[in-house]
Amino acid sequence: MSFSERLARGVKATFGANALTMVANAALIIVLTRFLLTPEEFGELNFALSVLTVASIMATLGLPKSTARYITDFAETDPGQIPHIIRRSLVFLGAVTVVVSVGVVVLGRPVARMLGEPSLVPFLLIGAVYVAARSGTKFLSAAFQGFNRVTWTAVVGVVSNVSRLLFVVGFVLLGFGAVGALAGYVAGFLLAGAVGFGVLYAKFYRQYEPADDVEEGLTRRVLEYAVPLTATRGANVLDKKVDTLLIGVLLNMTAVGYYTVAKQVSDFVAVPAASFGFTISPALGEQKSGDRLDRAARLYERSLEYVLLAYIPAAAGLVLVAEPMIQYVFGADYIAAVPVVQVFSGFVLVNAVNKVTSDGLDYLGRARERAIVKSTMAVSNFLLNLVLIPRMGVVGAAVATVLTYTVYTGTNVWVIHSELGFSVRRVTRHVGVVCLVTAGMAAVVASVLPMVSGVATLVGAVFVGLAVWGVLAVVGGVLDVREVADFLA
Repeated sequence: MSFSERLARGVKATFGANALTMVANAALIIVLTRFLLTPEEFGELNFALSVLTVASIMATLGLPKSTARYITDFAETDPGQIPHIIRRSLVFLGAVTVVVSVGVVVLGRPVARMLGEPSLVPFLLIGAVYVAARSGTKFLSAAFQGFNRVTWTAVVGVVSNVSRLLFVVGFVLLGFGAVGALAGYVAGFLLAGAVGFGVLYAKFYRQYEPADDVEEGLTRRVLEYAVPLTATRGANVLDKKVDTLLIGVLLNMTAVGYYTVAKQVSDFVAVPAASFGFTISPALGEQKSGDRLDRAARLYERSLEYVLLAYIPAAAGLVLVAEPMIQYVFGADYIAAVPVVQVFSGFVLVNAVNKVTSDGLDYLGRARERAIVKSTMAVSNFLLNLVLIPRMGVVGAAVATVLTYTVYTGTNVWVIHSELGFSVRRVTRHVGVVCLVTAGMAAVVASVLPMVSGVATLVGAVFVGLAVWGVLAVVGGVLDVREVADFLA
């Protein structure tokens, strides 16, 4: 299979899995918000998930991504080292995960009391298993990415998210409430982990004959490279979760529910870019390892152009349809989330650009620079949230996220440009045409919005916008239908 065929297959598999995941998650959020949980209970669940996600950073320490990087490197140069990399990484990961999981159990009650939320105690007790299960699936996703076989990452994701929907709804209907919903998340991770580790052992680990001698310093190199990755991932999760945590502490759990709905919408829209970025990241590293920087630069440039073509209009469209979407999809109880969704339209754009940029830096060996910038932005986001949330409420948290993430993404693009040297002039010219396409699409969507009276007409308005975008993009010369068709064939 050629490089381009393998890349296309990976993108399609990842996008298909992420699309299915997106549908499952959307169904889960809609069922929870409209039928099963109150805004306060929904906010409480997501506050607990934010706390546990931050805890899970300490349980992985960047080891999954570091493992993936060295799997990619040694697959080209010394495949016999790969079994050693996997074994040793799993030993360290398991040890750290056990320590952190025990810590969650021991510290759960005093932390809940300190936050003034004793109802969080049962969440944190179940959270010990959540942390361990989530760490395992993170390792699997990164390992399959390192082997450049992201189709298996997609399989693990589908199993986790589809089963999560069934488990969460089932446990809540059995009367376990928001705590049962968290148990459903854990069950989904455990099932996905069982499938994923079986595949990793049978289809990858056993295919490599271990080298007689472990390369000198291999373990040290894996652990050392995990340090900046830990800083980056820790800063990334803190950056994404600190706003939710501060809203819960400074405002209330109902406000967390509003904010979570808005953020989930932006995450759903980011799925295509995430799929593309996840697939091209190891491909960029592979091209660099093969001393094919020109090819890597062209791959990134085209990826960036297509992401901008899709997400500049998407951000504008989200601003326009935010109110009817919240009203008809999530329910009138969440109408206060509308301005948050509109502010997050800016995050949708910069996040999409970052999805095809940031992971590539890890595979290009620039994790240290990314870690420095991300850590700085995470601290800035925390401080901005402290200032803006008391003054602007939930909207202030969204503004802080958009501002800091824009700076972070711009810096990442600059770093990858210094590494690959893609054409800034060509990308800038492309953006100009895309903005004209967006203006035409937005005018048409705005004209049909007064006719929206429910979910069906809302979907119709979205499809009208997509059709206008497609026609204008082709006419403007920024969308090559034949190129896209060949890629998807």
